[in-house]
Amino acid sequence: MAADGEKQQGHRAGIYKQKNKEHKHGKHRTKGEMGRENKGRVSVVTLTKKQRKELRKMDRRHKANQLRRNKKDMVLTEKRRLGSRDGPPHLVAVVSLHAAVDAGAVTKLLRGEGAGGVVHHEQCVSGIADSFGLILPRFKQRFIFLSQSTADIHSLLDVAKIADSLVFVLDSAEAWDSYGEYCLSCLFAQGLPSHALVCQGVADIPVKKRVESRRALSKVIDVRFPDTRLFTLDTEQDASLLLRHLGAQRQRKLGFRSRRSHLLAQQVTFTPNSPPEGTAGGPTGLGTLRVSGYVRGRPLRVDRLVHISGHGDFQLSQIDAPSDPLPLNLTAARPAKPRKGRDVDMMDGGEDEAPVRVLMKADPSSRESLQAEAEVDPMDGEQTWPTESELLEAEEARKNKRVMKVPKGTSDYQASWIVDEDEENDDVDEESSDDDDDDDDNMMDEAMDRDEEEDTQGPGSCASDEEDDEEEEQEELCSTERAGADQRYDDHMDEEAEEEGLKVYREARSHEMFPDEVDTPRDVAARIRFQRYRGLKSFRSSPWDPMENLPLNYSRIFQFQSYERTRRRILAEAAAEEDGAMDGWYVTLHVVDVPSSVMESVQSGRPLVLVSLLPHEQKMSVMHVLVQRHTSNTEPIKSKEELVFHCGFRRFRASPIFSQHTSADKHKMERFLRPDAPTVVSVYAPITFPPAGVLLFKQRSDGIQDLVATGSLLSCDPRRVMLKRIVLSGHPFKINRRSAVVRYMFFSRDDIMWFKPVELRTKWGRRGHIKEALGTHGHMKCVFDSQLRSQDTVLMNLYKRVYPRWTYDPYVPLSLPWVKKEVTVDMNDLDME
Repeated sequence: MAADGEKQQGHRAGIYKQKNKEHKHGKHRTKGEMGRENKGRVSVVTLTKKQRKELRKMDRRHKANQLRRNKKDMVLTEKRRLGSRDGPPHLVAVVSLHAAVDAGAVTKLLRGEGAGGVVHHEQCVSGIADSFGLILPRFKQRFIFLSQSTADIHSLLDVAKIADSLVFVLDSAEAWDSYGEYCLSCLFAQGLPSHALVCQGVADIPVKKRVESRRALSKVIDVRFPDTRLFTLDTEQDASLLLRHLGAQRQRKLGFRSRRSHLLAQQVTFTPNSPPEGTAGGPTGLGTLRVSGYVRGRPLRVDRLVHISGHGDFQLSQIDAPSDPLPLNLTAARPAKPRKGRDVDMMDGGEDEAPVRVLMKADPSSRESLQAEAEVDPMDGEQTWPTESELLEAEEARKNKRVMKVPKGTSDYQASWIVDEDEENDDVDEESSDDDDDDDDNMMDEAMDRDEEEDTQGPGSCASDEEDDEEEEQEELCSTERAGADQRYDDHMDEEAEEEGLKVYREARSHEMFPDEVDTPRDVAARIRFQRYRGLKSFRSSPWDPMENLPLNYSRIFQFQSYERTRRRILAEAAAEEDGAMDGWYVTLHVVDVPSSVMESVQSGRPLVLVSLLPHEQKMSVMHVLVQRHTSNTEPIKSKEELVFHCGFRRFRASPIFSQHTSADKHKMERFLRPDAPTVVSVYAPITFPPAGVLLFKQRSDGIQDLVATGSLLSCDPRRVMLKRIVLSGHPFKINRRSAVVRYMFFSRDDIMWFKPVELRTKWGRRGHIKEALGTHGHMKCVFDSQLRSQDTVLMNLYKRVYPRWTYDPYVPLSLPWVKKEVTVDMNDLDME
């Protein structure tokens, strides 16, 4: 029995006994076995978050290195291309900054054979006698040197806009004179390209004094050109070192010329247009100008407009490819290679000349238009007689018009909000519509009851007529009482003393007036004299519609929906263009309908600079320029005074207005150009896409033009609101606790009532408003936020919107040499008061 019990108990325990997983003997592999099995396979590696971060960091670092390497390669390519066989010759302008130095001596030394070069072409720049082309076979480079006189500042600036390098010739004693400082100010404000400093006459200085002289000269030079090497140019070896430096130095990039194709004329011919058939007479004064030179910057397209600095915008008819007059390989001169996919015509160049290839001809249908102003239709604002269809529609609308009875005294605006039963059923449920119908019925019943009561009063006794009569009687009574009060107030006023007090008040304040403070005229009503002005509660937050009461000139200009977006798009498209005459090609441009004055300017010795315009850059608009007044100018510059503008490649005359540079939607006009703060100059001018440097000149009566201000192009925005402010002032005659009687601001009761809604302020910071007029001589009772002081002055600010004058003229006359002005003051003429 015991044995059987133990077996039974062991059987029960075996059911609930824990059973572990058996160990798989011989199934584990060593690392060597695993390596042999996975040999040649790439296993999936699970990266941690830290490892991914490190990889992203390395990717960013590699990408930055690639961008840096590509940028460096691009800069080196552009640097090596300039002056090489595939690029344009290195254009170098020699400028003397002192009257005692001669730039011709520098160009003469560079012509010498000891410099290692070969002069291949004399007078290679049209209009400049001292110019030549230099080829350096040893350096595999070619240069064009020209000596530009500083007598005409506009020609100097035009050459500096297109030159690759400038060579400044300095005096060994004082570097530059006052006029040289003036030229440097203009060049730095416009944008200075790569440059080199040259000094002659160092060999004539005694050996013991050369170190001291060089140290003194370097001290003067560091003010304008810090860390710039000074080259001595007395021997041919010095000339060779200068040429090597010019060919290897880093080129400074100017934004306004790197985005546009430009060209310096080397050969210019003019062919007058023949008169039209069937007409008698000589030439029309216009003709075709053929300009030959090297294309620089972006590719030049024949369907784009070109701008000739100082003369205007013109169209191209075709582009030719003559032989290169300055080939690096002296054995042969290669014409420019046409691009694939373009038709090429051959033209005979004469017996001694190589044939000329026609690269491209302009298509009249796709050529850019010369339209600068929008077409103005004077009948756009006229109201025309309606057509028959419009009259029929109006008649149908009148017949279908629903007549609804409304309570008496309800205006048209209030009646439009009263809805009937049909309209209610479309918007609300039945219960709400029933309630509304009951309310409408009750309202209509009450209105009909009132009408019946009014009808029972008999003819001629309408309540509205009685109310109108009562109002007229009350107005007559009030006007009679007012006239009596004004008469009593005027009886206690001494008019002679009032006139004498006004005279003394204005004489005492003649030297204390604010720049915007004006006197109210006595002979003209203030509401007529200042009818174009309005008051503003807050200059910062009060609204002003920019499309309100625009002048007629605004119908002639163009406006962008988004100027910044258009600028980015056009500049991106220009950077991606690869169609046209490429950089470095020697081409001949056929410019049509050019006046003969352009050729006369070239024959007088002025350089000719052409630049290809971007789309829309020939159209007129309102341009805004941010400028800072130049320190050398001390004369006052009034708003709307004619100035000469250098804006990028453009040069023109215009009459701008000045305004403050703020971020608000309204800007206060400045009467004069401020010397202590940046000022926004607004002018009617052709559209130009920034970046572009701007220089402002003022022409004196003797023909000399002074530099007034320098800055940069800001934007193109005709919606910019510029407000002119005037301040009317009054004197507190009687002062009470919170009110005061003010006089001398107005001189009639009607003027006071006209300007009553405008807020008042004082010079001590009090604010108030006009309460009522006292008498008929301009006295008024005003209420302020606190008591006034006896020496305080009551002011009223009035504003009106102003616009520039339309005086744009692309022709700028020749400027005479600049002369430093010396001002002499006689002490006896000074007012010691």
